[in-house]
Amino acid sequence: MKIEIVPVGIDEKEILRNLLEKYDYEFSQYDNRGVNKLGLYGYQYLDNYWTEANRWAFFVYVDDNLAGFAMVNNYPEADEETDYTLAEFFIMYKYRRSGVGKTAAKKIFDMFKGRWQLKRHPKNIGSVFFWDNVINEYTNGNYRLVKSYPGSEYADGTLGDIYFFETPVAKAIDNKFTDQV
Repeated sequence: MKIEIVPVGIDEKEILRNLLEKYDYEFSQYDNRGVNKLGLYGYQYLDNYWTEANRWAFFVYVDDNLAGFAMVNNYPEADEETDYTLAEFFIMYKYRRSGVGKTAAKKIFDMFKGRWQLKRHPKNIGSVFFWDNVINEYTNGNYRLVKSYPGSEYADGTLGDIYFFETPVAKAIDNKFTDQV
């Protein structure tokens, strides 16, 4: 299985917007967020990924098929100094439990050398298990997890759990990152 991480071009913004709707629909079972008058969740910061220097959006491809996305920025979720935040991460059901998400997440972390924050919703049990496994493996257990971090509320009022870790190995950003699983 070939897994690629490809930057999202501005001409592909609508594709990302469509995937964000699917992601937000799925996530609404945890944060109880509703749709707007058009029946959409909307993503407030989407345009900023092409107008601000410190935001990066990527598609995840599996064997040349769109499988998900990752969005990175340098806007911390918590009042602790870090270099990057994994703002959003989504792998479609078809590709889950196959190693795609784990490989994609590690590749994203490798693309940005430095200190990371990653927030998860504690009610999203699949996400809790996934990120515990991925971050523990990626860092060889060298991370910190703060549960119910003050000031990290989701739309439903639940405090988020936030991981803090550093990239053990870094690679330069390129236009395309490919891996065989």
